[in-house]
Amino acid sequence: MASKVSCLYVLTVVCWASALWYLSITRPTSSYTGSKPFSHLAVARKNFTFGNIRTRPINPHSFEFLINEPNKCEKNIPFLVILISTTHKEFDARQAIRETWGDENNFKGIKIATLFLLGKNADPVLNQMVEQESQIFHDIIVEDFIDSYHNLTLKTLMGMRWVATFCSKAKYVMKTDSDIFVNMDNLIYKLLKPSTKPRRRYFTGYVINGGPIRDVRSKWYMPRDLYPDSNYPPFCSGTGYIFSADVAELIYKTSLHTRLLHLEDVYVGLCLRKLGIHPFQNSGFNHWKMAYSLCRYRRVITVHQISPEEMHRIWNDMSSKKHLRC
Repeated sequence: MASKVSCLYVLTVVCWASALWYLSITRPTSSYTGSKPFSHLAVARKNFTFGNIRTRPINPHSFEFLINEPNKCEKNIPFLVILISTTHKEFDARQAIRETWGDENNFKGIKIATLFLLGKNADPVLNQMVEQESQIFHDIIVEDFIDSYHNLTLKTLMGMRWVATFCSKAKYVMKTDSDIFVNMDNLIYKLLKPSTKPRRRYFTGYVINGGPIRDVRSKWYMPRDLYPDSNYPPFCSGTGYIFSADVAELIYKTSLHTRLLHLEDVYVGLCLRKLGIHPFQNSGFNHWKMAYSLCRYRRVITVHQISPEEMHRIWNDMSSKKHLRC
């Protein structure tokens, strides 16, 4: 019995030795060293695959600039860049802003850069008119996406991209619309305060805490398959908000990996949540129409739904009555 057991033992050892010898001459050598080379290889493959997934953009924003002002910040670094969302037919509004609160020369010693944001229009005549306007004023940037209400998010991201690429050393950025009146004195001296150290990761405006509207008849309709959650993260009304220039690049890069939503201000709020940046509430930002009164307008930063004619009238009245007290 013992001899049979011994024979079986010897046979088993011989078989294992033969198998190991065969594997050693046929298995490719590994460049890894250590006691567990295979586990290292598995981890390497896992990291490589995960890295590919993380770096593949959901929204590559692969649009080209049709009109650009890449040298606008070269000579003097702006304290404030103003990005104004507009459409091709709103020449009167743009001109009113240029001649009132958006004039880059309003404040001596404080550099301001004003830019109007547009997409591409289906009408080539309107595109040509905007191009001619750009050659005169040098304050327009256009990318080759279709200019529409549902592409407002792309328009804002274009502005973020422009700041990050061509004006990253600016101190602050404002995003607003072409029917907004901005009290620049309050914005510059009371909110941003050029004499103080610039903030970082800063975002403020009229903060909204709300949820998606499911009524298909609404201008702000949000389908469940696009946004299933019942609440939006806190976001600032797109009629006007301010942020430190470092946030422009952060939002733009975050947007590349964030599913696109057509509601621009909500989408920016989603990017801020991913970044861990909490927008600050500021009661000076109004996202509604407000009847004009000198004293009332002196207390605010923005007012909504202002026509070009009203913009001139308000600006002239406030400028000529700075000596009056309220």
